[in-house]
Amino acid sequence: MENDESLRGLGARLVEALPGQVTAFRVAHHELMIDVSAADIVDVMTFLRDDAGCLFRELIDVTAVDYPERPQRFEVVYNLLSLRHNRRIRAKVACAEDAPVPSVVEVFPVANWFEREVWDMYGIMFSGHPDLRRILTDYGFEGHPLRKDFPLTGFVELRYDEAEKRVVYEPVTLTQEFRTFDFLSPWEGMTRVLPGDEKAGKGE
Repeated sequence: MENDESLRGLGARLVEALPGQVTAFRVAHHELMIDVSAADIVDVMTFLRDDAGCLFRELIDVTAVDYPERPQRFEVVYNLLSLRHNRRIRAKVACAEDAPVPSVVEVFPVANWFEREVWDMYGIMFSGHPDLRRILTDYGFEGHPLRKDFPLTGFVELRYDEAEKRVVYEPVTLTQEFRTFDFLSPWEGMTRVLPGDEKAGKGE
């Protein structure tokens, strides 16, 4: 594992080489994270891919985080890997709810589906994307499921109705009470008699 001092050196070099584009860096949990302005993400990703000291040729994934209380509500997160230098980097772009982020498909073609997933789950637009449409949910799906303000029970679900011979939409129903779990160990803290326990005492 690369030491933190080496990662800090790389972060400082990126801030110096890309002034105003890489706005800050930090090392946490032995990982380097950089903050990138949205307008410059394509240039920064190109530099990370091509620079001899970086060579981050593998885009592992693109995801996002929702912070509803912030003016720039979302953070788009890019995780990259350099096989040549055996190191990873995480680039973060802050963006407002109605502000598109430039697509990096031209730099990393694999970003095509990653950005579609982020659009589907969070509703973040990627300008310049060749085919930005839903990839995990249905075409008629309403909302974006990973936003913090998305209803916990969703809106509707769809299924194929054998009687009607078509796909039907129905309100979401849960088979158990939502997120009500008993975290006590079965060997301690039990205060009630479970079905069948009454038989155990009869033979004693």
